Amino acid sequence: MKVAVIGAGAIGGLVGAKLALAGEEVTFLVRGANLDAIGRNGIAVVGADGQREVARNVAATDDYGRAGPQDVVVLAVKAHQVDAVANDVARLFGPETLVVTMQNGIPYWYFHKHGGALEGRRVHSVDPHGAAGAGIPPHRVIGCVVYPASELLAPGVVQHVEGDRLPVGELDGSSSARVDRLSTALTKAGFKAPVLDDIRAEIWLKLWGNLTFNPISSLCGATLVDICRYAPSRGLAVAMMEEAQAVAGKLGIAFRVSLDKRIAGAEKVGRHKTSMLQDIEAGRAPEIDALVGAVAELARLTGTPTPHIDAVLALVKLQARMLEEQRDAARRGATTDAHAAAPTATPAPCTLATA
Repeated sequence: MKVAVIGAGAIGGLVGAKLALAGEEVTFLVRGANLDAIGRNGIAVVGADGQREVARNVAATDDYGRAGPQDVVVLAVKAHQVDAVANDVARLFGPETLVVTMQNGIPYWYFHKHGGALEGRRVHSVDPHGAAGAGIPPHRVIGCVVYPASELLAPGVVQHVEGDRLPVGELDGSSSARVDRLSTALTKAGFKAPVLDDIRAEIWLKLWGNLTFNPISSLCGATLVDICRYAPSRGLAVAMMEEAQAVAGKLGIAFRVSLDKRIAGAEKVGRHKTSMLQDIEAGRAPEIDALVGAVAELARLTGTPTPHIDAVLALVKLQARMLEEQRDAARRGATTDAHAAAPTATPAPCTLATA
């Protein structure tokens, strides 16, 4: 299959590299240092055992038109970055192209083929202007929940920490040839990719932990095991998860594992930094709205009180705002310093012409 991977970060890099190593024709849509590194050296995956595999049979470009129509588009940018690429993704579409969304949290397409009173409603927290839904039509989408933990060590180099589950599913829970083909390709690449008949329930199961552990870790600089083994932070996580469970229940979602088991699963991951903490430490905008803001939005839609989620949301948004102000100040300072350091041109002496 021809596969375009938009974004070669921790997840896009891992999935794209594994697909390429399994024989798929992979093109990465990337920019900057990743574009240069992958173009020169391919993309490398370092396993938990330290073994390094390099997929050299990949292409890398920042030109969607050059990549051309694909069989599969893996959308591996963060939820708040989807708007920026939404208008370009159509250049990768052929008649049957499917899009695999690999964002954490509530996706922009959540209420497409959902049924009930909220059918077709836009989730404003993740698609405020409707650009994602317009540029990446939900009828092309296969939902996917990403469980592998990975980190981008350097441009074109991904560390696979643990996990191999990538469950997928049609938005209406139906069976289809296209979702079966996708599952087969991911399985061949070394992932466990079962086809689910309720992908939203699986999204909530992962989100159940993400909406708590990500912002708490971001605010405190703590790893998963730190949060789970400190009673007050564990208690806060439990309170947030209970509120989220109430919201999900009103949307017809039943969790297939207990709250205690979900926390135990996070603790088992160990001293892994959440994606939000990695973003904060790297000076990148964190993924707040899809993980926390959208849950608060759905809580309002369903009339569910979520005081703990709302409080943590306010704090992590304040943190992001302060970091953005610091980045702006640093950029202004760098510009001022550059101007101050620039050599001042010495005016040429004035010469009077004589007849």
